[in-house]
Amino acid sequence: MVSDRVGDFIIRLKNAGAIGQSVVFVPHSNHLEEIAKKLKELGFVADVSIAKKEPKTLEVTLAYDESGEHKIKGVDRVSKPGRRLYAPVRQAHSVKSGLGALILSTPKGILSDKEARRMRAGGETLFKVW
Repeated sequence: MVSDRVGDFIIRLKNAGAIGQSVVFVPHSNHLEEIAKKLKELGFVADVSIAKKEPKTLEVTLAYDESGEHKIKGVDRVSKPGRRLYAPVRQAHSVKSGLGALILSTPKGILSDKEARRMRAGGETLFKVW
């Protein structure tokens, strides 16, 4: 059993894109589903759906650009199970000069760094993606 579901999820996305897979299946949780929907909204993932098989799995379709390059170039897990890191709104900085995103888990839901600054919400800094 995996103890860090978020870390496992983002690494599966990155590795699947590195070998050119089009779809990734991960065990379903509401938290991972919200993160995947946020990545879809930001353009790093093409589609998110719940597979109809038992046990429930999350089906994530990866996004590629016109030249066939995977949109997720890199990920960096910030808050880990052994050390949770929380950031106030003033510390929700942009990633790679705005080319990436910092994903936060806030009381207002899963937000990117731009949304957190606009909504003035801090929270747990999950990971950076670019």
